Amino acid sequence: MKKGIRPMHPQAEVPTSAPAMTYDQMLERVRYDGAYPTRERAERTVRVVLAAFGGQLSADERGEVAASLPVEAARILMAEPPAAEPLTGWGFVKDLATRTGGTPATARWDVGTVLALVAHLAGDDLRDRVLARLPSGYALLFGRAELLQAA
Repeated sequence: MKKGIRPMHPQAEVPTSAPAMTYDQMLERVRYDGAYPTRERAERTVRVVLAAFGGQLSADERGEVAASLPVEAARILMAEPPAAEPLTGWGFVKDLATRTGGTPATARWDVGTVLALVAHLAGDDLRDRVLARLPSGYALLFGRAELLQAA
């Protein structure tokens, strides 16, 4: 494994490994899956969602997820410092809508489009471990059913 690249957030390093796709391929996949009209719109969506999502993860989780992403996407994910208090899945969507000036419906679409691809790239095991540590509501954002244990 090559030496990591220093991100904007000084206490985290971006792991550099061979991702399953390039950043350009990632953007094209998001553009197609999200039905965005331009590559620029897809890239803006990837940047906003990954930056916000990075803040919801612990440093270890961010490092693991970043290792499965193209380097450019990993830098975006790693740049955001951890949030003071984690948000539920719905809280995350509402916060993103506020940050972008969009509606909760468009923010939900954007988050689902990007996180479904992140889940695919990260693999089932990592996705499940991350979901187990996040507050409720994220499974649906990753395109998964959220199963609750009976009380």
